[in-house]
Amino acid sequence: MTTQPVPIIDGDGLCRLRLLIGYDGTDFSGWATQPGRRTVCESLEQMLSTVLRAPIRLTVAGRTDAGVHAAGQVAHCDVPVASLQTRSIDGDPSRLVRRLAKMLPDDVRVKRIETVSADFDARFSALARTYEYRLTDAAWGAEPTLARTTADWTRPLDVEAMNAASAALVGLNDFAAFCRYRPGSTTIRELQRFSWRRDGDVLVGTVVADAFCWSMVRSLVGAVASVGDGRRGVDWCAGLLSERARSAQVPVAQARGLCLMSVSYPPPEEWAARNERTRDVRDAGDLGCAGPVVE
Repeated sequence: MTTQPVPIIDGDGLCRLRLLIGYDGTDFSGWATQPGRRTVCESLEQMLSTVLRAPIRLTVAGRTDAGVHAAGQVAHCDVPVASLQTRSIDGDPSRLVRRLAKMLPDDVRVKRIETVSADFDARFSALARTYEYRLTDAAWGAEPTLARTTADWTRPLDVEAMNAASAALVGLNDFAAFCRYRPGSTTIRELQRFSWRRDGDVLVGTVVADAFCWSMVRSLVGAVASVGDGRRGVDWCAGLLSERARSAQVPVAQARGLCLMSVSYPPPEEWAARNERTRDVRDAGDLGCAGPVVE
């Protein structure tokens, strides 16, 4: 089979790669590079730079906090086409997946790599991010074999009350009460789905939004769990939407229960338009490794 030529995106001989990434966030200090700390971004950039023999900088769909996991994180980077013409890669970026699997630590993996046009932006092209949160109310805590990915709650939880409280938050709202302050960043988000299901002693929450503010998902979980354990009424969460600053009443759930499951994008012909719409309502900030703060 003949390998298709790698598309060049500009006069500098670069091509853009989209990466699908998974990681166990337990032993990482989050996604973004921080001096003296082990981070997902730094681990990936160092290994990609070594393999491709060129400095690589990643732009991520959403920067996860320390201890938060991902099964479907997305990032992009621009690499010299010449770096993909080595014998081991032979112009096929997908071959990098197996090479990286042999070199990366066990708690981070690049699951898929493909070429995309310059219109694709892992952050700004995204339509929605989907998170899952695993929470147990078992008296003995999380199952030991799942303890790294399951948070615990010390009181019994009523899943119906949690779903009622969650449903009241769905829509385009100002979530300032649920977010840590970040200068120049809006706290208005479209929460597209927020629901819970019980599986034995574990409750699994699904949270979908166009984007998330810093600490927003874990604050949403903490708030509705407070309703679920009976300490707050069902209408309490909705009442927080009228506040314009972070509420001290909202507990922040543990990081270990949270996992970024997927990031959705429009068809390629709509990437450029989506980028423009997103930039109109978002602070551009740092488009590189750090990306937007989402959790």
